[in-house]
Amino acid sequence: MPASKPREMPKRYGIGLNVFLQLLLALALFVGINRLNYRHYWRWDLSPSQDYTLSAATLNYLSNLSRDVQIYIVFGRDSKVYGEVQSLLEEYRLHGRQRVKLRSIDPVRDIERAEQLKADTGLSLAQNGVLLRCDNNKRFITEEELVVRETGTSTNRQITEFRGEDAITSAMVSVVEGRVRRFYYVVGKGSRSDAALSDAYNAAIELGKQQNFEVTQINLSEVNQIPSDADGMLLLGPRYDLSEGEIAMLDEYWKRPRAGLFIMLDPGGEATRLNAFLALNGVRPRRDRVIVAESTSTGAKKEFSVQAEFMKDIPFLRHLVASSIMLGGQSESLEIRAQDQALKDQAMSVQPLMRASPRFWGETQYLEELPVVDEEDTVPPIYLAASIERGAVLDASERADSSRMVVVANSTLLDKQTMMAVSRDFVAAGLNWLMNREKLIGTPSKTKRSYRIQLTSRQHELIFWITSITLPGMVLGLGFMIWAGRRAA
Repeated sequence: MPASKPREMPKRYGIGLNVFLQLLLALALFVGINRLNYRHYWRWDLSPSQDYTLSAATLNYLSNLSRDVQIYIVFGRDSKVYGEVQSLLEEYRLHGRQRVKLRSIDPVRDIERAEQLKADTGLSLAQNGVLLRCDNNKRFITEEELVVRETGTSTNRQITEFRGEDAITSAMVSVVEGRVRRFYYVVGKGSRSDAALSDAYNAAIELGKQQNFEVTQINLSEVNQIPSDADGMLLLGPRYDLSEGEIAMLDEYWKRPRAGLFIMLDPGGEATRLNAFLALNGVRPRRDRVIVAESTSTGAKKEFSVQAEFMKDIPFLRHLVASSIMLGGQSESLEIRAQDQALKDQAMSVQPLMRASPRFWGETQYLEELPVVDEEDTVPPIYLAASIERGAVLDASERADSSRMVVVANSTLLDKQTMMAVSRDFVAAGLNWLMNREKLIGTPSKTKRSYRIQLTSRQHELIFWITSITLPGMVLGLGFMIWAGRRAA
């Protein structure tokens, strides 16, 4: 009787085992690729104005972040800037070297989590915003602090700029440092008008919210000395001069380590002592007016609004070099004593920050109907702003204790009706420089643009046929071909 052949495994079991192994390997490959993709990936910002790319200043700060920061996005989904805030903070998380923890809470839908956050922080969270926490330090940035709206009195003003990165990076510095800087705003010296005084003060407060410093009013005639906790002093368009005692207080403050002065001059004001104080420190206001005048077919034309540009060799203005600025109202020219040996012997560095367009000059007889340039006038280059640093040294790492001053020969920079974004950025850069925060200078705003595509009726019809007939028909045809092929097999 012949030996029986070994029984073969049924063909269907072999096929089943083969399919199972293939599925197992495919699943392992899928999980492995997704895990690699989660840990190692590249991102490209293809938006026209690089809306989702962090500035070099922010990236540098995040790369050196030494403490954990928790960020809560407390926004309703119906907010117009929710998507931008979410995308921006995702960049902070990705570049924060696992130091930045990000959570999103909708106070309308996530009521339990919102109430828990209220109990933990003591904040009301009554409006949209971003909360940053580092240990016991916290800072809540409202939605309005993240945007700039068009000027006017309408209740439905459109958003013109998104300043999320500027505000969030400054807030992060504040909660990590655990200390808010303080600037004293000098009052009691008048202004061009009550509205101008209010505009400058409110603008300083808004800058403080975004750059994380407090603004406190001070009347120099009511104190004996400038407070020791002053990180800076703001003299924004004073109309009347300081007294001898007030100048002595200002001089004493200026000689402290790490003093900061931001001064906006009013050319129409009486500030003899203040001007003399500035001249001793290398910047002399000339008491003229920067103008351009010409004779036209309609008569004499005299223009006081000045088109100006920023100097290219100033590190803290590097991000503004490509921009121009318009100074409204009236401006006076500044004499910059940058090469004065006496100032160099005192370790003082004086540099121009802003220069008028070459067609402008400094006119002493500016009240004439058609002024012309003569020997008494100042010819280009006309400088409109300057920086002074006392205790400056070549080694940047040893400059933390230097005293710094910014002088602008115009008082309209912060007027509500005429303030330009570049004006605000210039003031913000100057204040950060006074606070020794150079590493944070250069976080730009993102201009909000609306795009409209005009389509003809023919183009509308073509889009309809492609999306509603052609593409679905191709999918249907492909499905029919696959079905027919399987039926034939």
